[in-house]
Amino acid sequence: MSARILVIAGSLRQASHNRRLAAEAARMLALTDAVVTLVDLADYPLPIYDGDHEADAGVPENANLLAQRIAAQDGLLLVSPEYNHSLVPLMKNTIDWVSRVRKVNGRPIQPFKGLVVGLASASPGRFGGMRGLEALRIVMRALGADVITQQCSVANAATGFDDDGRLADDIARTSLEALVDKLLDTSRSLGRHG
Repeated sequence: MSARILVIAGSLRQASHNRRLAAEAARMLALTDAVVTLVDLADYPLPIYDGDHEADAGVPENANLLAQRIAAQDGLLLVSPEYNHSLVPLMKNTIDWVSRVRKVNGRPIQPFKGLVVGLASASPGRFGGMRGLEALRIVMRALGADVITQQCSVANAATGFDDDGRLADDIARTSLEALVDKLLDTSRSLGRHG
């Protein structure tokens, strides 16, 4: 059975380096036997997490929809920029809301528990967003995800892609290929639906 992999970019900017990296990773995954879905968080707007909002109105429908999609996957690739050496508010808020979902279609779930997760980032700086990935790794592990060690950080991303959206740098391309291969192999081995 083919592994099901969801790819999510943690940026809403249309020209985001991380959206480009997510698209390139999804393209690479699509060349395999994996069933790949690239999710745009702009399609799932969520309010800033607030326990009072949750108590009054419940978990937003978009969080339920994302939780349902995530729960149906064997693997998840999070591609996220970093702000101030940490994870970005969009990604953290999305994870916080999705983690609040307790049931989908009347069945109890923990969307991230046991999910194989890969991490990637792109940044115009020389560290490629890797410090933000460490913060994201901590959050995902706390939610019970199996975060793989292999990751991809694309430095100098402003010049890191060619006109077709492919990685221009051999080292960055090799790093992303290694991440995609490891995510796919681990999702096949440890995936929740295999």
